[in-house]
Formats: sequence, structure tokens, C-alpha cells
Amino acid sequence: MDLTLFGADFNFIKTYYPFFLNGVKNTVLLAFFAVLFGVFIGLFFALMKLSKFKIFRAISSSYIEFIRGTPVMVQIFIIYYGLDKIGIRFPNVPALKNFLGIDFADFMAGVITLSINSGAYVAEIIRGGIQAVDSGQMEAARSLGMPHAMSMIYIVIPQALRNILPALGNEFIVVIKESSIVSVIGIADLMYSTQVVRGITFIPMEPLYVAAIMYFILTFSLSKILGVFERRMRAGA
Repeated sequence: MDLTLFGADFNFIKTYYPFFLNGVKNTVLLAFFAVLFGVFIGLFFALMKLSKFKIFRAISSSYIEFIRGTPVMVQIFIIYYGLDKIGIRFPNVPALKNFLGIDFADFMAGVITLSINSGAYVAEIIRGGIQAVDSGQMEAARSLGMPHAMSMIYIVIPQALRNILPALGNEFIVVIKESSIVSVIGIADLMYSTQVVRGITFIPMEPLYVAAIMYFILTFSLSKILGVFERRMRAGA
């Protein structure tokens, strides 16, 4: 089967498609763990920023502004070389290394960087969602004798999460695209795999077309899935 289309030769796909599939797998894993940990980090710093203590607000604001004000590439190099500099190395689990097709320590450096980066943006998303909840909800919970922390966990935050789900979905999509930066430290994500195929085949453009299509399929599919969840949450509200 000839895979030549509009003068572009895509026949390399028949031989090198495993590279792209492995890259997609690692990209999705990176984005999933980055957003998962990023939500916890973001929630922590969002609550700090809403705290009545100035020191907590200052720490949270400093973290958010610094992370949002520096490039992801700088952050990933600081994390990657910094962990090694201070002697922190994640153990190489053979099963995980075989599954990922890359060094587990490198993978975790990418996850940590993307999580810290995502957490700064998620913190602002969650803060806005919490502040959008009617203050009467907190007052009603406190009038029933619920402590402030319990009121926040059981009353305010669940309502805020329903409101910010679309923004969190968009953050997931952004992380999928931004994860391409981890290729600079040798993590075999989709972009890294694309570069490998380009180097092997000496075909400069077509592998990039394939990568672009795969990124689009990932982000478009995710946006549709999140749309379904959003409609169901609104219906159950």
C-alpha cells in the first residue's frame, strides 16, 4: 500500500509507527500525572492564597508568579540537573523502564517539572472557582456548626470544582502540548519519537505532519470527552 499523498511520502509510517505509538503513550502518561499532581499542588497554593495569614499569601503568590513568569524549558533543566546535583535519583524499576521505553528517573523529572508548572496555573483556576462560590454557602455551613476547613472541603470546593471543570480540561490539553518540551532531556514522548524518525529516515517534514495530526487527535478527543463530563455534571447539578 503506497502512502504517498499530495507529493508527501508517508511510507515510513509502515516501518516506524511503533515509535509514534510509544511517543503517544508517554505523552499521555506525562500529561495525566502532571495534571493529577498539578491539581493537588494548585489546590494547596490556592488555599494558601486565600488564607488570612499574610505569610501564606506571600509564599503562594511568589510561587505562582515565579513559575508563570519563567519558561518551561528553564524549569525542566533546573529540575533535571538540580535533582542530580543534590543527589536525588529515582530508582530504575526494570518493569517500568521496559514499559516506558525510557529511564524512569528522566520520566519523573519531566512529571515533576510539568506538575510544578501546571500547579501554578491550576492554583489560579481553583482560587477563582472558590471565590465564585456564593459566600452564603460558607456562612450557612458555619451557622450549622461546621468548622471552616470542613466547610471548605465538603461545601465550597465541590461546587468550585464543578465550575472550573472546563478550565481544568483546557489545562490538561495545554499540558499535552507543552509536554513536547521534555524531549530536550531525552524523554521519548511524541516529539522526541518524531525527531528520532526524522533522524533515521532523513525525511524532514512528513514525520512532523504525523506528529501534528496525533497531537490534534489527542487534544480534540480529550475536549470531546471533557464536554460529555461537563454536560453530565450540569445535568446532575
